[in-house]
Amino acid sequence: MIFETIAKTGHEEVVFCHNKDAGLKAIIAIHNTVLGPALGGLRMWPYKTEQDAVNDVLRLSRGMTYKNAVAGLNLGGGKAVIIGDPSKDKSEALFRAFGRFVNSLNGRYITAEDVGIDVNDMEYVFRETEYVTGVHQVHGGSGDPSPFTAYGTLQGLMAALHFKHGNEDVGKYSYAVQGAGHVGSEFIKLLREQGAKVFVTDINKDLVQRCVDELGCEAVGLDEIYDVDADVYSPCALGGTVNEQTIDRIKAKIICGAANNQLANDAIGDELTRRGVLYAPDYAVNAGGVMNVSLEIDGYNRERAMRMMRTIYYNLGRIFEISKTQNVATYKAADRLAEERIDAIGKIKLPHMGNGAPRFAGRMRGQ
Repeated sequence: MIFETIAKTGHEEVVFCHNKDAGLKAIIAIHNTVLGPALGGLRMWPYKTEQDAVNDVLRLSRGMTYKNAVAGLNLGGGKAVIIGDPSKDKSEALFRAFGRFVNSLNGRYITAEDVGIDVNDMEYVFRETEYVTGVHQVHGGSGDPSPFTAYGTLQGLMAALHFKHGNEDVGKYSYAVQGAGHVGSEFIKLLREQGAKVFVTDINKDLVQRCVDELGCEAVGLDEIYDVDADVYSPCALGGTVNEQTIDRIKAKIICGAANNQLANDAIGDELTRRGVLYAPDYAVNAGGVMNVSLEIDGYNRERAMRMMRTIYYNLGRIFEISKTQNVATYKAADRLAEERIDAIGKIKLPHMGNGAPRFAGRMRGQ
């Protein structure tokens, strides 16, 4: 059924990667390369079934196509997953074996960090292929993308506040932040720097306590976050948290966070619009990380990266205006913006087939 599935999702290529000696079971999904080579992160997760892994990588890679298109990048969408427990199954051999599979695609797919992966893991991948972003700064890379994702999320939030309330006074409002991991904690810091009231929850109680002790947040329970009387609900962890069970509990009039796939389904997005809740489409909001690492392709520059983050503000403004003028939900407006760009460029470009030569300027290899 795999061909029937990818026909429906529009994927160009799905690669199953196996190396018995390294314990590698991975899937690389290339969704669309009309705008350029497919860039998307590598996720390591203990999937219950192989089908779950397939479903996840297909869903995430398609999302990257839309994210990169809306972000204005000359990049297509792809994703990779490794089936395994990141707390105990990581090894040098595993990531180097994966790197060889990435290299065999000759530049059609460029990998990066995602859930369960850190910059140290990328170091091993980098030993086998040039087609990896998020490598350490000592190699001319950009390092951890989390601060940039968080800063980009702040730009999206400011656009949402401006559209909804006519101002960008972040500190004037209160926030229910779900997730205090790498990105969530950085986002919370930015909110607190502007004096905002922040309620926080996370499955890791130590992370929550750190936000309380170091940043002055108020801790709430995992399930209680939906009942908080806050102006903005900010999902920064798992996807699908805006669903049939939570929509009646969320009091916020703005939903804006860094998590992927925040809406359980499209019907939820339509219902939010009907209720007058402004949803900032996740893949437009959390594009800061991919914007940042994309600069490694032509030579990384941090100042340029920070300037690129501001485009998220303007992209969200366009999405909100499309939603208003065309009377559609914001998630549909974001999709239309992405699809229009892909369609326009597709009329003058064929899918990217790999160029066989690395473009990464300023890279320095070493141990």
